[in-house]
Amino acid sequence: MQAGMAVGNLASAIGITTEDASLVADLKAGSEEAFGLLIAQYHQPLYSLIARSINDPADASDITQEVFIKVFRSIRGFNGDASLRTWLYRIALHEASNQRRWWSRHKRQEITIDSTPESDEEGDSLCLSATLADQGESPYEQAVQSESRERLESALRQLPEAYRTVVVLREIEGFAYEEIAEILDLQLGTVKSRLTRGRTALRSLLVADSKAAASKSVHSSASPHSFQASKGAATR
Repeated sequence: MQAGMAVGNLASAIGITTEDASLVADLKAGSEEAFGLLIAQYHQPLYSLIARSINDPADASDITQEVFIKVFRSIRGFNGDASLRTWLYRIALHEASNQRRWWSRHKRQEITIDSTPESDEEGDSLCLSATLADQGESPYEQAVQSESRERLESALRQLPEAYRTVVVLREIEGFAYEEIAEILDLQLGTVKSRLTRGRTALRSLLVADSKAAASKSVHSSASPHSFQASKGAATR
């Protein structure tokens, strides 16, 4: 029992949980079962992260597969100086970044947003995780939720990479500021600044999208065809 407590204390001291330490040990030993457990636990979160971090979400499946291949090949180099989750997300973001560079070289698509900094408010949240999650609503609510999700996903892809990554890690994945700083190898102040700018830029995009949708709806309802139809109905 004392030995177990010692292992737990050591694992906590170096930033990895006892459960993760056991899984890592099995992975380093080449256990296929352990690797299967790793994929079952992290495939969907990493896939979602990658899909929101690259230009074309259709490439997310292949990149996620590459991430797990890299994890399998490099797990023996994992020394536990960070949590297993942090290490996996770091690899995933690195692979997503490589894909974006490829996209930039071959597709030459660049999107930039001018934004101004605002003071960081802990309560200033866009509630992205709630909007992008499946809450089991009614069919009508699901339709509304689906539309909101599509708008958010589209707006997220328009954010500059530096902002998008921090917003996704904080608002959707739920990482603490310190964890994000560790994953991205950034100063804590830089993380908070990018998050504030990202939230501001994302909010501006959503407001602009709402205005455009409202304007389109007004023009559609006031189209000549609609006017002629209503005029004909009135004369009958």
